[in-house]
Amino acid sequence: FSWITSPAATELEMTVLDWLAKLLKLPDDFLSAGEGGGVIQGTASEAVLVVLLAARDKILRRVGKNALEKLVVYASDQTHSALQKACQIGGIHPENCRLLKTDSSINYALSPDVLGEAIAHDISNGLIPFFLCATVGTTSSTAVDPLLLLAKIAKSNGMWFHVDAAYAGSACICPEYRHHIDGVEEADSFNMNAHKWFLTNFDCSALWVKDRNALVQSLSTNPEFLKNKASQANMVVDYKDWQIPLGRRFRSLKLWMVLRLYGIENLQCYIRNHINLAKHFEGLVAQDPRFEVVTPRIFSLVCFRLLSSQNNEDHGNKLNHDLLDVVNSMGKIFISHTVLSGKYILRFAVGAPLTEERHVTAAWKVLQEEASTLLGSL
Repeated sequence: FSWITSPAATELEMTVLDWLAKLLKLPDDFLSAGEGGGVIQGTASEAVLVVLLAARDKILRRVGKNALEKLVVYASDQTHSALQKACQIGGIHPENCRLLKTDSSINYALSPDVLGEAIAHDISNGLIPFFLCATVGTTSSTAVDPLLLLAKIAKSNGMWFHVDAAYAGSACICPEYRHHIDGVEEADSFNMNAHKWFLTNFDCSALWVKDRNALVQSLSTNPEFLKNKASQANMVVDYKDWQIPLGRRFRSLKLWMVLRLYGIENLQCYIRNHINLAKHFEGLVAQDPRFEVVTPRIFSLVCFRLLSSQNNEDHGNKLNHDLLDVVNSMGKIFISHTVLSGKYILRFAVGAPLTEERHVTAAWKVLQEEASTLLGSL
């Protein structure tokens, strides 16, 4: 928990998160040599909670602690539910958590215009915008919010700008996908889960902040039994002040192992292979006129659905729900679903280390066969 209880655990964490930040080409502000740095949280839920608390306390120091009921949080309606939980824990009033509507016209990304209007409306009503959460790779459809445009709005309103790239952050070690986090240089915090798509065992959620003092001021405690010379001289990092719990595990060791064992080229090949397998699946879906690809595939997730001959949304939703149930009950493959614009959508995610093209082709065959059976029974 403190540097003095395990200097190696603390310093290895600082080192590997600097390595990972450099692989992602994050700005120097996020490196441990400056005012910021990285910390490994358990999950993206913990990451968004600690930065929300830091942002909350920072704004309350400016406007007065009685203004809590006026603070407003913004994100798209595709943002992970972890943000809502963070708001509940942080005392943000539920009605002040703005989950702004997205639609298919911009592939379910957060619209800067919609955000600007919401902020202007809240300010005119005497509320205080203080936190914006953008997502790179949403859970439902891997939508990518336009970071640079959103950052400008956040900055002009004095808001904390957090980027949640829990899933898709891993892909950004590949130069051809790095542009998805362009604008991160304007963010106050950035998060990606190494345990999602980076060959690292759960739990390992990397969080970087530009101003470590904002976290420390919000989360620090200093009881007598933890006092020591190194901490009191402000010479070291005490990660207990960057997180919710006191104690913590030696999570950096497994991330060090992955980075040392695979190296950047192998990790890039791993990511590219999954994306190519998803492209292969997307191509198979596109060739079958009974199906449609619902949103453009960006990473290794394909959102698709079986089309209903009845041109009836309820019937189409039931058809896809039934297809999901029958396919998953067979035990050969497992897929999940989401709902976008009222439509029940099937999701095919490639993300396991041992998945090969033959598995993807076989999965599609299962889906086609069961779709034929369902359509034949209508």
